[in-house]
Amino acid sequence: MQAKAKYRKDYKTPDFTLSNILLDFQLDAAKTVVTATGNYKRLNPQATELRLDGQGFQFASIKINGENFLAYRQDGESITLDLKGIDAEAFELEIVTYLVPAENTSLQGLYQSGDALCTQCEAEGFRQITYMLDRPDVLARYTTRISADKSKYPYLLSNGNRVAAGEYEDGRHWVEWHDPFPKPSYLFALVAGDFDLLKDSFTTKSGRSVALELYVDRGNVERAEWAMQSLKNAMKWDEERFNLEYDLDIYMIVAVDFFNMGAMENKGLNIFNSKYVLANPQTATDEDYLAVESVIAHEYFHNWTGNRVTCRDWFQLSLKEGLTVFRDQEFSSDTGSRAVNRITNVKFLRTAQFAEDASPMSHPIRPEKVLEMNNFYTMTVYEKGAEVIRMIHTLLGEKRFQQGMQLYIAENDGKAATCEDFVSAMERASGVDLGQFRRWYSQSGTPELTISDDYDEKKHIYRLFVAQLTPPTADQMDKVNLHIPLKIALYNQKGIPFTLMNNGQVVSDVLDVKLKEQVFEFHDISSKPVPALLCDFSAPVKLNYDYSNRQLITLLKSAKNEFVRWDAMQMLFSAELRRNISLYQQGEELNFSAEIMEALADVLTHYQDNAALTRLILTLPKETEFAEQFKVILPDAIAAVRDFMQRSIAENLKELWLNTYNAIRLEQYRIEAEDIALRSLRNLCLSYLAFTELGNTMVHKHYQHANNMTDSLAAMEAAVKAQLSCRDNILGDFEQKWRHDGLVMDKWFSLQATRPDDNVLLLVQQLMEHPSFNFNNPNRVRALIGSFAAQNPKAFHAINGAGYRFLTDMLIRLNHSNPQVASRLIEPLIRFSRYDSQRQTLMRRALERLNEVENLSKDLFEKIDKALNS
Repeated sequence: MQAKAKYRKDYKTPDFTLSNILLDFQLDAAKTVVTATGNYKRLNPQATELRLDGQGFQFASIKINGENFLAYRQDGESITLDLKGIDAEAFELEIVTYLVPAENTSLQGLYQSGDALCTQCEAEGFRQITYMLDRPDVLARYTTRISADKSKYPYLLSNGNRVAAGEYEDGRHWVEWHDPFPKPSYLFALVAGDFDLLKDSFTTKSGRSVALELYVDRGNVERAEWAMQSLKNAMKWDEERFNLEYDLDIYMIVAVDFFNMGAMENKGLNIFNSKYVLANPQTATDEDYLAVESVIAHEYFHNWTGNRVTCRDWFQLSLKEGLTVFRDQEFSSDTGSRAVNRITNVKFLRTAQFAEDASPMSHPIRPEKVLEMNNFYTMTVYEKGAEVIRMIHTLLGEKRFQQGMQLYIAENDGKAATCEDFVSAMERASGVDLGQFRRWYSQSGTPELTISDDYDEKKHIYRLFVAQLTPPTADQMDKVNLHIPLKIALYNQKGIPFTLMNNGQVVSDVLDVKLKEQVFEFHDISSKPVPALLCDFSAPVKLNYDYSNRQLITLLKSAKNEFVRWDAMQMLFSAELRRNISLYQQGEELNFSAEIMEALADVLTHYQDNAALTRLILTLPKETEFAEQFKVILPDAIAAVRDFMQRSIAENLKELWLNTYNAIRLEQYRIEAEDIALRSLRNLCLSYLAFTELGNTMVHKHYQHANNMTDSLAAMEAAVKAQLSCRDNILGDFEQKWRHDGLVMDKWFSLQATRPDDNVLLLVQQLMEHPSFNFNNPNRVRALIGSFAAQNPKAFHAINGAGYRFLTDMLIRLNHSNPQVASRLIEPLIRFSRYDSQRQTLMRRALERLNEVENLSKDLFEKIDKALNS
């Protein structure tokens, strides 16, 4: 029997709440005893039954006010206490449960990671530890007492501050923690293990000293320095930009190898996937360093936007995640390149979130219906949620946005809030009407702006005609008009910007698009302008404007806004791809536009003006990025034409690539913006040169002389994508060097899974037997199986259906061991409606086979059901 859906409209305040809880953990991997003693209070005087969530453990006993209690009934997901005989409004409830962490492969609740024990409770993992009011609007103060074998588990960690510790005569020891701030159960954390410890401290702006502790596996402490520095940078930035100061005496981070997600913001004790903590030049790329910095900051920023102010219910998830993603994006932009970060974030949104909007799992950033909460940790909630916050920032400006933040925090500190609480605070603090804007929270799908223009030469008036439309989505047929901030600029043919005027007044460059159709008029425009539309990607929409190549090249060369320059090149690449796909389908010879090639050459020639932007402009979009340009995706045609474009650019600009490659010399490895930009551009040159006759020698030499992982991986990628003869030698050398380091091997597995070879699926199947591969480790599974399914579209979507059958086999295995990971991997399969009829049939058959699996998890059932019935 499948679980029933929950609806936002049915939310009710709890009948009971919990004010304080003492958790006693007698830890052992084979048998852990948990005693939970909580102070409960009746909120609804008429309530006579207390239902507590709980599953996946052995229940031992229950007491109320110290007396054994037997008036209860159980099912597979809860226990319900009959409290008719309990007259008191407040009572103490003690529950004893037994857990077996070593057998918990779901990696939720209490489980074993390597030799350590740790927890993951968001969203609904705490109920796998004990019976609990496991909902985010029940906030309590936690005291946690942990005892364990000292030789196995010398470190015993939990939320809050250490308040006591001691040892027993039998070799066990204990530590007690107290968190003074009320929190929901999903923010509880516990870690026990033997680690290397990196210590530091941070002095807050009010003068308090905060102890910083970062725990990693033995032998990895020198790979933790960057994470520690990133934490200190984030703490300082949050004080300066948002006026938010850390509140406990200690802040801890623990890196574990087995983790379903990236990291978790548990109050004062963040548990991280080691992928987002460990970094040194030999093991981590520039991208890895920046990802560590971003995720460290993200989880720290949750201390206020997620912990001190949490969610009333899980439908409000974007309240904390969208806001915190916006904050970590702003942190990366303030400490690095704003343009580079904006472009990187938009690329991700357009590829991953736009695809989600067009899938059976389409939903608003505040969903109305949930079956399995883990399925709503999505690109929409996080990335589109951040874009909605960014639009509010655009409409209000920095000063009024910060006033809104201060009001929001002041009104909701220590509470479980809603998205409406946030928007209301912004509105009241700024005086800006966000009434229509609220629709972004309830409407799913990607809006489309269709824009045309008109120029009156006699009156020097330029008009923009803007129409908005949000196409129907799987979850929502009827759409309404949104409030869309459209940022623009107008340039003359020489690339000089016009001042935006109307009736003698300077007007804002952000247009308020609110109606289905609107006209915006600009005066004193001396010649027909080239419009730069959606500057900085001011709204998460698709843009339809009939640009000519000449207009786009003008923007590419002259636009003041760096995002606009990059986006102009994206549109040129897309137009070139579409034109050649038509030729490909007609069996005609492919060709590359001479004027676009000339524009690329001009950008590369002037790389020293802005190396980071140059690299982004000259990077050909991936197949998955190009795919989002099509209603019906053509994997074979996209792969063939993209390969032609890559080779054409490589050959036509060969001398420029070579000169630029040779001109860039970085003797030492430094994580600094300028070096990262130059290194990435040099490696882009190599990736193109790999497709020329110089490729094999250059790539092999590049690999041999690399003194950092960024350059080593760049050589491997170039060899693999261009199928060079040196490829196997390089891959073999890398494997021998790193086969005992799982995180580094993930890069190798991912590269193998994305090879353009015809036999790549057979290779992936063979690599599942590799000594470094572990099917129970989510990082390994994502690197090999996930990369094949999501990042190798031509192979995965092979017309014989072999890719679909393989993924189905893997999902059946994961359904029993780790449903949450299975639910992430199924995404490419449920989007079958985007493909031709033959592939659709094969993908539907795969989903129907999955649907017949016995004991199908809620995680998979929800997505399969939506896909088959969409």
